[in-house]
Amino acid sequence: MSIDTQPTGGWPGPRPGSGYDSVTFARLEADARAIIARYPQARSALLPMLHLVQAEDGFVSRDGIGFCAHMLSITPAEVSAVATFYTQYKRRPNGRYTVGVCTNTLCAIMGGDEIFDELSDHLGVGHDETTEDGAITLERVECNAACDYAPVVMVNWEFFDNQTPASATAMVDDLRLGKDVAPSRGALSVCDFKAMSRVLAGFTDGRADEGVGAGAPTVAGTVLAREHGWVAPGTEQPDQGDGATEDTSGAATGDASGAQPTDGAPSTGAEQSSAERPPVGPADTTPEAER
Repeated sequence: MSIDTQPTGGWPGPRPGSGYDSVTFARLEADARAIIARYPQARSALLPMLHLVQAEDGFVSRDGIGFCAHMLSITPAEVSAVATFYTQYKRRPNGRYTVGVCTNTLCAIMGGDEIFDELSDHLGVGHDETTEDGAITLERVECNAACDYAPVVMVNWEFFDNQTPASATAMVDDLRLGKDVAPSRGALSVCDFKAMSRVLAGFTDGRADEGVGAGAPTVAGTVLAREHGWVAPGTEQPDQGDGATEDTSGAATGDASGAQPTDGAPSTGAEQSSAERPPVGPADTTPEAER
């Protein structure tokens, strides 16, 4: 659908009767004004507004670009520059579910590439392609900060942990059949792409606290640190009540006697005193000739 332009020039954006109909335009305008009110400068609202129009159209359409430009008093070129930079914004109709397979280093080593290849063959689509029924858009994605659950698959940015080619295939089959599919963490079921885009625009769906946020692997490091009394350099040793003490140099040890190595060599690892630790900071990159 084309977007009218005023005879006097400028970009008015979509107007009732051209682009979005009057009811849709009024609804989007109210939501856009709520988004803009969050920011000291209107143009800072562009990212969530792109999610807003994507929630309406299923992708960032020409009408959506015009609407954002109109509401923020910027040009369509400026809107397009942002929309084409970030991969979460789609410039053509997207599937109801974006299935993203992490193929970054750790997930790839743990089987991410095999999962992607299996899904690609099973669905008959490649990267950033959508199945004929409009159900699934398949993507290779970069790290989703869930390396402790590798290999990870995401569906509309909900986590599916410790996947295999077989489990991922069964999951996409259930999505295509319209079954409720539960992610490993977070919400209790996966919503569709438009609904998730509205959440990313900043409008809550009330499901943020439905499920588990962090599982055992996520907090394993914290548990070990508490069990062993490990602390970051420069912080005080907590009283764990397990016989751990602090020696006269301030280094925490698990030896109640406070004994140090007797061979004259500096301590290493967790036993190394704060005085012996190298300073924390950026490496000296000054060329040798200039020192």
